[in-house]
Amino acid sequence: MEFATIISFSVVVLLLVISPGPNGVLIAKTVPTSGKLIGFANVAGFITAFYIHGTLSILGISLILVQSSKAFFIVKMLGAAYLCCIGIKALREAIKGLRSESEYSQPVTPARRKRSFFKGFAEGLLTNVLNPKVAMFYLAAFPQFISPTANGLNTAMLLVTIHALINLLWFTAMILLLAQLTKAATNNNFQRWVKGVTGVVFVAFGIKLASLRAV
Repeated sequence: MEFATIISFSVVVLLLVISPGPNGVLIAKTVPTSGKLIGFANVAGFITAFYIHGTLSILGISLILVQSSKAFFIVKMLGAAYLCCIGIKALREAIKGLRSESEYSQPVTPARRKRSFFKGFAEGLLTNVLNPKVAMFYLAAFPQFISPTANGLNTAMLLVTIHALINLLWFTAMILLLAQLTKAATNNNFQRWVKGVTGVVFVAFGIKLASLRAV
């Protein structure tokens, strides 16, 4: 693969990664409430999902999802339901926090939300695996950057690895920045604000995904 092609693909992926989306929202919610380790678990889930989509694209399964309206609809609705569930859960936690504050005059020490590494990984994985837009990105990007004469699988895995590395660098920076905000991250009002905003945004992403049409 030519160096110019790698640079071009990297620029496209960078713009995709830094653009607002469910991944950034999930990290912004996870780090203040569960810590850096679980934030990195989310990222590990993102990256695993990229390799799954990359492999499926080469095997042609993602193409079936796009061309089959029924299959696309099923995956789309599963993804939308998952995002909405995360959003509704976050909103419930935010509302619960507000009610708790109104019931007690003494300040409540905010409890960091305990979450296992596996659960954080699963959240990151499902957020991307159940998103048809990720599969559509791979279907749109691979034909443009993979030469017909090249080894398709090796080239595809190289592109996925580039995507994974850019994703890792960007969200590592975000995780470390959020982790520095220790005072804010352990503040009860800040946690409720994060959960409330996260809930609204995830529900919005879920509704947007549910209205997405196959190309």
